[in-house]
Amino acid sequence: MGGTRTPSALVFEPVARNTAAVAAVAALAAQEIDPEALVVLTPADHLVSRPDALVAAIRRAAPVARERIVTFGITPSGPETGFGYIRQGKAIGEGVYEIERFMEKPELADAIRYIQEGGHSWNAGIFFFNPQTMLEEFAVCAPDIRDGAHKAFAAARRDGAEIHLDHDAFAAIPALPVDIAVMERTKRAAVAPCDIGWADVGSWAELWRLSEKDGRGNAVSGSTTLLDAENNLVRAEGIHVSAIGVSDLVVIATPEAVLIMPRDRAQDVKKVIPGQG
Repeated sequence: MGGTRTPSALVFEPVARNTAAVAAVAALAAQEIDPEALVVLTPADHLVSRPDALVAAIRRAAPVARERIVTFGITPSGPETGFGYIRQGKAIGEGVYEIERFMEKPELADAIRYIQEGGHSWNAGIFFFNPQTMLEEFAVCAPDIRDGAHKAFAAARRDGAEIHLDHDAFAAIPALPVDIAVMERTKRAAVAPCDIGWADVGSWAELWRLSEKDGRGNAVSGSTTLLDAENNLVRAEGIHVSAIGVSDLVVIATPEAVLIMPRDRAQDVKKVIPGQG
């Protein structure tokens, strides 16, 4: 595959309302384009280094996705505490299982136990579904979100392939993740475990891990001066940053704000900057 693809639709959010509103609108937009479509809903800040493995997982899960909402569970590479987990139940298709339970980000001891037990995947928030199935489950689990999405979509301003959702209707939708609004409530969820070379580059620590580094393990961008510094992520945007004798830090500096934290506390950024992490 290659070359340029012309999008059938580009949907613009007037405000951020988390992923449940996005899933409902995506189902409506896909249904308008092709009622028989299957939709893959994926975050934009994730890296998949083995796309062929993801395509293979999608093909295996397609028969189940006609009737259920499938989430692709990432095969854990270790006892990570920064991700939620999914415990799989009985098989319902080739490489697809019922979901026995969703687990929040665990303590280290629990994460180790999940790895030792097997049958657990990281919850990456990648979903695969028939639009009608998703909308039916919103009707059962979160009708206010479904109704708000309908209103925002019906009143949207159209400009060619662009769909600009109605501001007031969309802003009134409850801001919930699709996991909480639908996936943890529906009886039609399924998980397809897969090993796709996945990384969450929405995390500063993960961005450091994936970035090109200097001889002392520093990943830097922008105007910086480092002296006796090791294993840091330093990003300078419109301002110069100097770091001396520090290790294992994330330093993000802009003219508006500066963020400094240990790399192993990168998951806590959302506690001080809403919408991040």
